[in-house]
Amino acid sequence: MYALAINGSPRKDGNTRTMLTRALAPLAGAGWETELVDLAGKALRGCIACYKCFENKDMRCAVKNDDLNGLLERIMRADALILGTPTYFTDVTAEMKALLDRTGMVSIANGAALRGKIGAAVVVARRGGATHAYDTINHMFLMSQMIVPGSIYWNIGYGRDKGEVDADAEALANMEHLGRAVDWLGRAIAPHRGAYPLGVRP
Repeated sequence: MYALAINGSPRKDGNTRTMLTRALAPLAGAGWETELVDLAGKALRGCIACYKCFENKDMRCAVKNDDLNGLLERIMRADALILGTPTYFTDVTAEMKALLDRTGMVSIANGAALRGKIGAAVVVARRGGATHAYDTINHMFLMSQMIVPGSIYWNIGYGRDKGEVDADAEALANMEHLGRAVDWLGRAIAPHRGAYPLGVRP
């Protein structure tokens, strides 16, 4: 099984990456293929509502002059998707919002392509606003019919400067538990992959 973590922070080696690395560690230890991708340095623009993805139905965004489609290939292959962001004005970064909007749209255009995948949100904040950013990510997961696992608390860590989240012992313990929860859930649903509850389709 393959778990993909995407770091929505403009800083490659900041606190969000630390949290995602901690979440992936139990999965790697359990035999999952894991990958962590940084959005820092990548070109991502917002959805332009052209609806070409509904015409093309090729699992790609029709806007091909930025880095989204390379990410979409990984996302569509993943069994578990862990999206992380710092908190910017009580929400996700602009890069993460572009990823959420365009990935969600491509999924809908291609028959709910994300349906049944595991999705987990991870957020870092200096002080406040993290719950709103957490909800923003989970809204896309839930609208895409993904499965969202819980953990021992919200998947939120606190810190501003690089390395500060290392002092948040509760957040790091939560990331360890989140990784184990994703592993358990992935193994539980693996025999049913491709099936959909009750045969209901949109």
